[in-house]
Amino acid sequence: MIHRAVPLALLASAAPLVAAPAGAGEVLLAQVTTFRERIMVRVQKMAPLTKPKPIVWKERKGPKCISPADLAGVLINQPGSVDMVMFGGKWLRAKLDGQCRSLPFYSGVYLKPGSDGRVCADRDMIRARSGAGCEIASFKLLEAKR
Repeated sequence: MIHRAVPLALLASAAPLVAAPAGAGEVLLAQVTTFRERIMVRVQKMAPLTKPKPIVWKERKGPKCISPADLAGVLINQPGSVDMVMFGGKWLRAKLDGQCRSLPFYSGVYLKPGSDGRVCADRDMIRARSGAGCEIASFKLLEAKR
């Protein structure tokens, strides 16, 4: 089937036309073959020229409560704590209570806010997907040491 947006001159140059006499001077197009091309570009990952220095964090006093809507993601960097990346670039560390270990939280965390819609230290728990849970002892604000 001929697409109306494609000019006849372009079709004539791109695909063979089979003409059959249809009447007084008319030409009937019997078959049009279109060609499609696909281009894939593969980009190699480059090895870093220098090994990046690990970030050393300095802990400062953090907030008592956080809003779960501000939370962008979590990381496990130290035993007994869960690092939280907040929207806007802030980093917080949730210190876990007692002998709680951070190992179960590698696959993700669940936070259940209180009735005020916030997650607070000394009140709320952080839960792992496995079902393990630990109370949050405190939040620390993290700043990169210079």
